[in-house]
Amino acid sequence: MSKTKELTAFSRVLQYVWPQWPSLIAVLLWSVLISLMFSASFLTIIPLLKVMMEEEGLHSWVDRKMCNGRYGMDFYVPGRSDFEDETSVAARYLLINRVKKDSWAYEAGLRRDDHIVAVDVLGIADEDQARTPARMLELLATSDSGAALSLSLRRLDADGESTPLVVSQTAAAKPFYADWAQWPVSFIPRDKPGETLLPAMTLVIVGLTVITILRCFARFKQAYLAEKITSIANARLREDVFRHVMFMPVGFFSSRGTSDTTSRIIGDVNISGRGIKILFGKTLREPLVAIGALTGAFIISWKLTLIFMCAAPLVIGVIAVLGKKMKRATKKSLVTSAHLLGRIQEAIGALRVVKVYNRQDWEIGQYEKSNQTLLKHNLKMSKIEAMTNPLMDALGMITGGAVILLGAAWVTKQYDGMQASSFFTLLAGLGIAAESVRKVSDVWNNVQQANAAAERVFAVIDEQVEREEPGAFDLTPLSRQIEFRNITFTYPGAAQPALQNIDLTVPAGQTVAVVGSNGSGKTTLVNLLPRFYDPDSGQILIDGQDIHCATFRSLRDQISMVTQNVVTFKDTVANNIAYSKPDATRDEIVAAARKAYAHEFIGTLPDEYDHLIGEHSSGFSGGQLQRIVIARAILKNPKILIFDEAMSQVDAESESKIHKALAELMKGRTCFLIAHRFSTVISADRIVVIDHGRIVAEGRHEELIQTCPTYIKLYETQLIGGV
Repeated sequence: MSKTKELTAFSRVLQYVWPQWPSLIAVLLWSVLISLMFSASFLTIIPLLKVMMEEEGLHSWVDRKMCNGRYGMDFYVPGRSDFEDETSVAARYLLINRVKKDSWAYEAGLRRDDHIVAVDVLGIADEDQARTPARMLELLATSDSGAALSLSLRRLDADGESTPLVVSQTAAAKPFYADWAQWPVSFIPRDKPGETLLPAMTLVIVGLTVITILRCFARFKQAYLAEKITSIANARLREDVFRHVMFMPVGFFSSRGTSDTTSRIIGDVNISGRGIKILFGKTLREPLVAIGALTGAFIISWKLTLIFMCAAPLVIGVIAVLGKKMKRATKKSLVTSAHLLGRIQEAIGALRVVKVYNRQDWEIGQYEKSNQTLLKHNLKMSKIEAMTNPLMDALGMITGGAVILLGAAWVTKQYDGMQASSFFTLLAGLGIAAESVRKVSDVWNNVQQANAAAERVFAVIDEQVEREEPGAFDLTPLSRQIEFRNITFTYPGAAQPALQNIDLTVPAGQTVAVVGSNGSGKTTLVNLLPRFYDPDSGQILIDGQDIHCATFRSLRDQISMVTQNVVTFKDTVANNIAYSKPDATRDEIVAAARKAYAHEFIGTLPDEYDHLIGEHSSGFSGGQLQRIVIARAILKNPKILIFDEAMSQVDAESESKIHKALAELMKGRTCFLIAHRFSTVISADRIVVIDHGRIVAEGRHEELIQTCPTYIKLYETQLIGGV
């Protein structure tokens, strides 16, 4: 499998990055600047070593490099060790050790091993000083473009005899960088050799400090922008996932729970974002640094640099193998982590039950089992991460050692013009390149981790959302009847249908109590009305209009629902009530609370309607929360009311008050009541009995208690107990 196919999920994450193209361009430019500053930093090692280790000095080194670029020839400058008397005439020469083909020197007839013993520039009276090596270099480097130039040479013939020659030419044009290269050393006196060391070192250190400050500032800007790009991409991806989740079918979460999805939205998005940060952080920066360092190393010695780069294919192969292992381990770790999160939420949420049944040890055992599995996967990931850098260091040392040995031999033999200062600078450049490669050696592992996380994130986004039929219409408000016509429904993965051949017609304004044993299908029936699920076959009609062909909004705008699990949000009491009608006024909120008999206890709260309902609704009784939720349903003023076990958590006093409010509220509205209390069921206009997914009887209590065995059994075992 190609790397492109392997990273399909992560490439989708990058779609959240590309719109930030101005920041991406800025990141690239800052990365290039960092690379240039790194190259400049390590190249300053040459002048530093020239000052500290060699006799040549900064002026002569700059002049020699200028001659190389201007005339295409390089020199060996004799030092004190070459002669007993450095002031003798014999010591005054420049030895040409390299001439570039088709250069000014080549066209002028200069050849390797020629000795330049004097340089004369027309218009410059220099007398005997023009014969010192330093002065000859200076004249060659600084003479004006086109100036008349005369070189006195000694050339050895095949017999070793010296032949004097004079070459007269116009000076070559100065390169564009000539003035910039000469400007820094102009602050160091040429005519006082004994006093140049400290100024030269000061100049180099100041230059290095300025370069370092610029590089650090560029590093800050690049790192911050990469972090900004990552944070924005993470936020937008997380918003898209959450937006998608809000429109997914309820059945998805009924079968899979919520902890895994929560883990994907929070944890997995963060891990995929870490891949973005690395990609546009060190993955962009370090290769550019390595390229800059290798470019400098190529300038010094392309042969030694190529030898060093022979390890590149092996490095790439190792990184690819470790990356695949990391991806597999990461996917297993993320799945286990989500499972562990679900177990934590479940155990803490049910802590009262855990304690009352003394199941703490069992819960701890289950947690430890899942935690050990997660530890196993994490240790495998840690092993791969720990293995990466040592392998890179070992490969770097093998190739680096070969370069050091070969380079040392070249310096000793002066092969290819290699000098000690240049060799040590070359090693510094290769060291910077190797360190940059080592820093990015774990990038592939991290990108594979991000890809594994992205696969889990986009698995959610790729799930089907609730979809309206093409040409869906706005449902008109209920005025005549609701009809369940031959409905059959099976939960995904279930072997048996939850509902079979349901036929039920409910006139508008009627209250219907749906009763049945646990699992009989009564809750499933009312969940089909707001289209939390769609039936396998059959139709649900409102005033003859198939709700499957209507828009979700026009359907659900007619429905209020109070579920058996009380749902409140971490917000104020007022906002919880107004959740069904966000534009409600405070007077409307209070009126709904009064009808639900919630106003009487809300008024005793420290901040009344502005009191915050905390996480898990702590500080409120079940009956109080139930009345807040009922007030929310009342505020919507719907055409259809669904009360699913609405009284199961309400005490006798609260139930009595709510019954009075509901009796008034249900007038003129269509209501579905699912309750186990006889007092709730008996108030209905009609009772529908469901058993094993089928309607087995309909009627009033007085009729059913005489004719329906299923209802009689329910009445005796459940409803009487709920009186």
